[in-house]
Parts: sequence; structure tokens; C-alpha cells
Amino acid sequence: MKKKLGLLALAGTLIVGLNTPVQAQFRDPQTAVKYRTSAMVLLGAHFNRLAPVAKKEVPFDQEAAQANVDVVRMLADLPWAAYAPGYEGGEARSDVWTNRDGFSKAIDNFQVAVRQLDEATQTGDFDAFRVAFGKAGQSCKACHDNFRVKK
Repeated sequence: MKKKLGLLALAGTLIVGLNTPVQAQFRDPQTAVKYRTSAMVLLGAHFNRLAPVAKKEVPFDQEAAQANVDVVRMLADLPWAAYAPGYEGGEARSDVWTNRDGFSKAIDNFQVAVRQLDEATQTGDFDAFRVAFGKAGQSCKACHDNFRVKK
């Protein structure tokens, strides 16, 4: 319960921050990079907790899956303000800033996929969850392939 309350407090703070002008959110590019990196790490951590379920390595527990999907859904809106012009750097390729339409489309695809994952998980239907998880994973990969520095 303490974890959930702490996460909700963090989410509330982050969401309130989203309601201020982009330039006011981050005092410098390094702060923006740190913010978006942190959001992506959390997204990845909660999304990756679902992978063993989708791979049938562990049984599908709708409640446990939904708890992780809820976090992913909440975080899916957060990192994007930190990709505003003037916040270049980190693992983001320059295409983020030079191909804004493509990057915006990738963000939209990801957010749609996350909503579909949420809807599928809420049904409790494993097959629907598995398909939606795959689509969400593909949206992550597509964005990383086009907009993230290759390691």
C-alpha cells in the first residue's frame, strides 16, 4: 500500500508538472534528459514484468498483470514533454527533433497500443492480452529503432 501511495504521489507531481509550459518544466537539457530517461526506465520495468506472462513462462494473473499495465498506462504520457526543442541529448537521436511528425506518430502509436493493452487486460482474456502486449512491444521497438541511439 505504501508503494502504491508513493507512486500515486509521484504521478500526481509529474502530472501537475505537465500542466506548466514546457520550457518551465526543466531548468536545463540535462534535467530533461534525466527526467525522460527515468520515465523510460520505469516504463520498461513494468512492461517487462508482463513479458514472462505473454511468453507463457508464468501463469496469467489478471490482477497482477493489470497492476503493471496501470503503471505503464500512467507513465505512457510522461516522457514526451522532455523531448521538446532545446532538450537534445541522451540516447535520443537527432531525428527526434528533425522529424517531429514521425516522432509524434511513433508516440501516438505507442499510446494507442498501451490503451489497447489496458483494455485487453481488463477483459481477463489471456489471448487478447497477449496480442495487445505484442503490439505494444512492437510500438516500443519501432520508436527505438528510429529515434534512439543504437548501442
